[in-house]
Amino acid sequence: MQKDFSFKLKPEEAASSDTIKSFIANSAGIETAAVNGFFITKKSIDARSKQAWINLSLKAFINEPTLVRNRIAVNFNTIPSNAKKVVIIGAGPAGIFAALELIELGIQPIILERGKDVKSRRRDLARMNKEGLVNPESNYCFGEGGAGTYSDGKLYTRSSKRGNIDKVLQLFYQFGADETVLYQSHPHIGTNKLPQIITAMRERIIACGGLVLFEKKLVDFELENDEIKKIITADGDEFTADAYLLATGHSARDIFHLLAHKNILIEAKPFALGIRIEHPQTIIDAAQYHCAIRDPYLPPASYNLVEQVNDKGVFSFCMCPGGIIAPAATNPGELVVNGWSPSKRNNPFANSGMVVQVSEADAIAYFKQNPLPSTIHRVPSTVLLHFQQAIEQKAFMAGGGQLVAPAQRMVDFCNNKLSTNLPNSSYIPGLVSADLSTVLPDFILKSLQGGLASFGKKMRGYFTNEAVVVATESRTSSPIRIPRDPTTFSHPQIKNLYPCGEGAGYAGGIVSAAMDGQKLALQIHTSFE
Repeated sequence: MQKDFSFKLKPEEAASSDTIKSFIANSAGIETAAVNGFFITKKSIDARSKQAWINLSLKAFINEPTLVRNRIAVNFNTIPSNAKKVVIIGAGPAGIFAALELIELGIQPIILERGKDVKSRRRDLARMNKEGLVNPESNYCFGEGGAGTYSDGKLYTRSSKRGNIDKVLQLFYQFGADETVLYQSHPHIGTNKLPQIITAMRERIIACGGLVLFEKKLVDFELENDEIKKIITADGDEFTADAYLLATGHSARDIFHLLAHKNILIEAKPFALGIRIEHPQTIIDAAQYHCAIRDPYLPPASYNLVEQVNDKGVFSFCMCPGGIIAPAATNPGELVVNGWSPSKRNNPFANSGMVVQVSEADAIAYFKQNPLPSTIHRVPSTVLLHFQQAIEQKAFMAGGGQLVAPAQRMVDFCNNKLSTNLPNSSYIPGLVSADLSTVLPDFILKSLQGGLASFGKKMRGYFTNEAVVVATESRTSSPIRIPRDPTTFSHPQIKNLYPCGEGAGYAGGIVSAAMDGQKLALQIHTSFE
């Protein structure tokens, strides 16, 4: 007999298979020996009271053999020789999952990635951390797997209406992710494990007849009768296909400028900008688990904070328990910070983006006080992009160059006080004490100051000078949206161009980008019929 159960267990109880079997037996009124096995279908933590609880839903097998979990195991077949072709520009989650979906549909994907494969890319990241050298084509944002590969691999999304979340998670599992991604309330893979998974996906795409080409940067395309006839890469190669899926990510500014230069419609899109804040993990654990020392059966604690300050939303973003702050700039002379965690989340610090909503009107007002250099090509739709870039350049100058980041202790930041020294940090290029009011626009500065003070009232111990505020967290999402027809999902001016994922303004993380890639692959297949 198979039977579903739900239990509220103490952490140490939830960590023991034998104890769980005992709970199953007691609930069913049977001997423990009759419980042959179980698998977890959902797991979450309830830490609202002093005693933290683990909520478990599971399927048990009583007096019958234990079966494996039902899986959506996708069988990828060889692509027919006469298959339609789709060029996918970008090998992030949107591009990779679109390619896998196209293979299922019998269509050949040709992925062109401006950066390097995951193994080669690692060396460029090491140079960023140790030497402060930014390779514009190979960094935390550009390269195989996109920004997600080397920045954590959190698989949580609220975008359940955008596509098949279960299929995305099952595919990650099929290609090597731990089984926990199938049932945790906030699935997480870890930066240490993602490269192998992305490599396995690429190898499957190639084995089925797809192509994955690296260091192929799109620089131009030719149009005829409102369709792309060919695209041209930086090395002079030309590619033709039946359709083109644009999945270049939120940091490919050159693509936005290329579209604007060719009078292809793009739009300014509100985004968020702020700082990354880092606490000792013990402070976050104590606040969230209401204890002096975290229970060893509980994971490092996380948080999710939001507040309205001065009619602006202030919120935490990409929270990384047991994590590391990393440099995420894509051009020399700019400073961007991001965060990631290994699979065990066992580093001594917790970091999170803390950001403020930015509108087109905010950027226009900022540039009235801080005019753009005359050398920058002004296009109204790119005003938020230029705003983002301007703040990143200010942060670089405040840090003194080579990706050293300007920083303040949290209470000092809120009191407009220069920190005389800074706490230890996970940020390898290093921190320098600086007045962040010289970096952040006044409306962002004041909103952050009010938000952090408010969060200190909600979360005991959060507002402390043991925490450090690091500038700037600015790549939360794309400051540009590339429009697409609501029926065909193609660009309204170019019938065979399909803007996709975060860079097009239709996703906000690994899972939502992957789902968008799958959705557009299905739409392209429909257009071929």
